[in-house]
Amino acid sequence: MSMDIHAHAFHPKIAAKTISQLQGHYDIQARGNGLIEDLLARERAAGIARVAVHTAATAPSQVIPANNWALDLARNHSEIEAFGTMHPDFPDMEVELDRLRQAGIRGLKFHADFQGFFLDDPRFYRVLEAAGSDFVLMFHVGDRLPPEKNPSCPLKLSRIRREFPGPTIIAAHFGGYLHWDWAIEHLAGSDVYMDTSSALPFMSPEQLQAILSRHPFERLLFGSDYPLADPGEEMELVRRRLRLSDSRLTDLLENAERLFADVSAQ
Repeated sequence: MSMDIHAHAFHPKIAAKTISQLQGHYDIQARGNGLIEDLLARERAAGIARVAVHTAATAPSQVIPANNWALDLARNHSEIEAFGTMHPDFPDMEVELDRLRQAGIRGLKFHADFQGFFLDDPRFYRVLEAAGSDFVLMFHVGDRLPPEKNPSCPLKLSRIRREFPGPTIIAAHFGGYLHWDWAIEHLAGSDVYMDTSSALPFMSPEQLQAILSRHPFERLLFGSDYPLADPGEEMELVRRRLRLSDSRLTDLLENAERLFADVSAQ
């Protein structure tokens, strides 16, 4: 079954504000309005059956509301794989993670750049210890600052993989938005999954080819990063830049569903 592994949808009360903030940070005109109805309509139009929807609590006080939103999406939309969130300063971490486990949430999203911590912060390592291997972990990776100054980067994520070999890890944006040279060195060829979201318009052909030549195809996942991109348009961009046949594109679109099947079988 086809799946978009990287999308966002926001509560109607905050959608417009959040879209404005994202456009300002990334200097990109969003293609969608951030509402769940718009996301699902665009996924259907692209012929994509399922979509992972992510949220990231930018403060401890947002953890429960953000997770409530994820749980609501999971209850009301069978085509959504809702990811929960956690913040290193949230006081009842283990209780909240248990709530997500019991509700059937299978993934957690971390965006250190927006959440205000570094991926190598010992406080964050406590989150990973509490989560164990019970969740698929989606990491935003990369930004304009160099790796040593940026909260997230391929180097920090590769260290996390060494310290925490158990959980399934996804590195968004082909391993690191604007950090592709380091993604080639530190993540390509590893057992970390990479998604295709918010990367192809900004990568050089040489960077893309270096990753594709090193990284297993079965560990590449299609991601649109809706609402910044339209799933159908992003799918055609992936087809063109990766030079995929129809059957190979289908394989890519189904890799995420196979990932979750493998996780469920463990």
